[in-house]
Amino acid sequence: GVAEAFVLAEKLGLSHQALFDVASTSSGQCWSLTTYCPVPGPVPTSPANKDYNPGFAAALMLKDLKLSQEAAQGAGAVTPLGAEAAQLYALFNAQGHGGVDFSGIINFLRGSPA
Repeated sequence: GVAEAFVLAEKLGLSHQALFDVASTSSGQCWSLTTYCPVPGPVPTSPANKDYNPGFAAALMLKDLKLSQEAAQGAGAVTPLGAEAAQLYALFNAQGHGGVDFSGIINFLRGSPA
């Protein structure tokens, strides 16, 4: 969600700071934006400003997503967004990026190396 929004903003020519300013004061406000922003700049303490050195590694995100999918399946719940996120993180990890911060998936979404 948040990483996709920044990739779209880049394609539209909107600066990272402009998107952050709008989204962080509207319905887009969330922890992954205001604390763990996936782009360098708007949140100085985010891993994006530290070359995506992990606070929470992508491999751990994949583990948790797999656990959530198992729980959903066991409960008979349909979670297509969670399933898609698990698939994306599986690909990201398979490309050797399990040790980077989970927010580094923005580079995968851009089609560039992490």
